[in-house]
Amino acid sequence: MMTTKRKPVVLIPADVKQLGEHPFHVAGHKYIMAVAEAAGALPLVIPAISNLLDIDVLLAMADGILLTGAVSNVHPSHFGQTVHNPSLPLDPARDALTLKLVQAAINAEVPLLAICRGFQEVNVAFGGSLHQAVHEVSGLNDHREAKESTIDIQYGESHPIDLVASGQLAQIVGARQMMVNSIHGQGIDKLGAGLVAEAFASDGLVEALRVEHAKAFTLGVQWHPEWKVMENPQYLAIFKAFGDACRLRMRRHEPPD
Repeated sequence: MMTTKRKPVVLIPADVKQLGEHPFHVAGHKYIMAVAEAAGALPLVIPAISNLLDIDVLLAMADGILLTGAVSNVHPSHFGQTVHNPSLPLDPARDALTLKLVQAAINAEVPLLAICRGFQEVNVAFGGSLHQAVHEVSGLNDHREAKESTIDIQYGESHPIDLVASGQLAQIVGARQMMVNSIHGQGIDKLGAGLVAEAFASDGLVEALRVEHAKAFTLGVQWHPEWKVMENPQYLAIFKAFGDACRLRMRRHEPPD
């Protein structure tokens, strides 16, 4: 009897958004499609109800985890600050899930790819801090998108980043420099303990990181490689490397025939 070859399962923690009169648990289409097409995995959206979820059960079914970008910011109470701009959205339910999930995933050797807000979540989970308004920090550039522009311009190439020589990211994309988009108001201030910077913008802002002693694939990036990923070889290389790591975990955990 022939069996269908399964794909690795990638968990995607949801955002909580108010749509009309009701809150919904949602994940962006572009992230879901990047997991399915570029990483070759099965995306599974996880609701942000951390008090009702068993993290160990989730990790037992996971071959990988993708932490997405989001409109909301990580609540600054998680890195010892008060809210700088009350008009900006927060998502405490997502914080409660992802900040717990990051450390657990590393300990369970589950591959992790973190994008934009997810990248910032990894830093905070390891005790790091964030600039709540990068554009207000002396010496740093304005990394926000031009909101009046079309979506293609907003997510188009914005500035180069320098990749650390012999670093994980440099090996994945096969280059020491690459162009990235830039759609974030917050950014890393103090790098978390046990994290290693993998790339920098020209103003010195950390643009990519990894967990130094993680036994599985871990990579966080400040930009959005999911955007038109199938048309960008370097973005695609990131998702392929993540997908390969997920398949490796899946094979290691499959029962013998």
